[in-house]
Amino acid sequence: MAPTDELVFAPLGGVGEIGMNLGLYGFGPRKARTWLIVDLGMSFAGEEAPGVDLVLPDIRFLEAEKKHIAGLVLTHAHEDHIGAVLDLWPRLKCPIYTTRFTAGLLEAKRAGEPGAPSQLPVTVVRSGGTVEIGPFGVEFIPVAHSIPDSHALAIRTKVGLVVHTGDWKLDPTPVVGLPTDVARLKALGDEGVRAIICDSTNAVRDGVSPSEADVGASLREIVGKAKHRVAFTTFSSNVARIRGIAESAYANGREVVVVGRALERVIGVAREQGLLDGVPAFRSAEAYGYLPREKVVAILTGSQGEQRAALRRIADDDHPEIALSPGDLVVFSSRTIPGNEKVVNHIVNALTKRGVEVLTDRKALVHVSGHPRRGELAEMYKLVRPQVSIPVHGEALHLHEHAQLAKSLGVPEVVNCYDGNVIRLAPGPAERVDDVPFGRLYKDGRLLIPDGGRSIPERRKLSYVGAVSVAVAVDRQGGLAGDPSVEITGVPERGEGGIDMLDHVLDTVVATLDTLPKARRRDPDALAETLERAVRSAVNAVWGKKPVCHVHILEV
Repeated sequence: MAPTDELVFAPLGGVGEIGMNLGLYGFGPRKARTWLIVDLGMSFAGEEAPGVDLVLPDIRFLEAEKKHIAGLVLTHAHEDHIGAVLDLWPRLKCPIYTTRFTAGLLEAKRAGEPGAPSQLPVTVVRSGGTVEIGPFGVEFIPVAHSIPDSHALAIRTKVGLVVHTGDWKLDPTPVVGLPTDVARLKALGDEGVRAIICDSTNAVRDGVSPSEADVGASLREIVGKAKHRVAFTTFSSNVARIRGIAESAYANGREVVVVGRALERVIGVAREQGLLDGVPAFRSAEAYGYLPREKVVAILTGSQGEQRAALRRIADDDHPEIALSPGDLVVFSSRTIPGNEKVVNHIVNALTKRGVEVLTDRKALVHVSGHPRRGELAEMYKLVRPQVSIPVHGEALHLHEHAQLAKSLGVPEVVNCYDGNVIRLAPGPAERVDDVPFGRLYKDGRLLIPDGGRSIPERRKLSYVGAVSVAVAVDRQGGLAGDPSVEITGVPERGEGGIDMLDHVLDTVVATLDTLPKARRRDPDALAETLERAVRSAVNAVWGKKPVCHVHILEV
């Protein structure tokens, strides 16, 4: 080990926010670190980015460090941890390391997505196994979570051992997959852990999360009491929940119909890997209409209100094969991700208006989180006994509450960290030593647009004030070569006093042109600027808002 070697942690996503997880570990001298990437996830766009499909981390720092990247490790297959791989891996082209289910789901996603890389260099590591990646030794430690094959990472370097928890909980009966390997975590604590980089999602909640097995028992009771159809919506990746719903249906003499491509993809991979052994094949959407109402359980995509997912289309009475009738029951076996409340409430209200019963986790045990509450966090710290705690995977409040808990548990060093910070873990005291570029990329159709681009702010403005387009043809002498043309988009049809807005804008354009000398009309830039000011002012006078105004001058 060189005297200048140090180990650093630098998140580019997921610290100070929920989703879009991307963590970096660097080892070596400050000017020539080797980087290990942990996870490469996405998040969903909110109202701040109209028209955008997904939000990905800005990896310009990694692109600049491309020749120093040892590899990418994926802890599990949730989209907020692997959802950016297909779009961003071509910019990095580094080796990928993960375990079997995550690799299978990533491959199924790659095969079904247009424009995805023709192949990915994935090395499959056994659960509990260790792989050497440059100067890092990475051990995959099984943890319980709401998707199979989730792992914490023990990352070893010459200057210390780090435990990167990923997403986890202490569930002794996870239904599908392995429970958290408590014995191995304790053994790591005995070995000596320099730092823990730990999930903060539920750090504001006391106690421990209920078990997935408890949910399964509750679902069986709910299905048993239902008189008509029961439709469940859940996260597509939650294989344990899918299995629990299916077992609840079969225990009550019902058939299971699965609706939605994302569900079908996950179920296909789960069956290939034996995670649904003993569960009969599910029926397709075509069978739904032929089954008696009291003999069907449907599992639907759309727990977050996604526009084209099955549940949204059913709620809007727009699904070609699936309909719900008064007295049927819809169970949201999921939690609403922050930012999706409005669209989920739209679905709940639309179903309720049609006489469909709706059940959420506010009324019954139909969902449990895959993340640790404070009691589980305390147990993790008791097992691992780190010298340093860095809370991650959460918004500011979650990180703060986690940090306060770690301090109360006697962790010697607790470091506040956010996206873009570079934290030295060893040797010496843990502290912020640098910052690196970070940000967001918007996936807009087939394009990736930087956060600082013009298109998203322009869309936001258009969504508030609309647009007016004006076209004027002018000859070389400055005379009009025809009548002006005006179009309005997203602007009220009538202003104060019932004024017709289109006529008002056209009258403004004509009046403004009449006041201008021909010499000024011969300057297209000056003419466009004058018309834009006049139109925005005229609309503001009868509406109280100034629209975006585009003026096109055609010289003939």
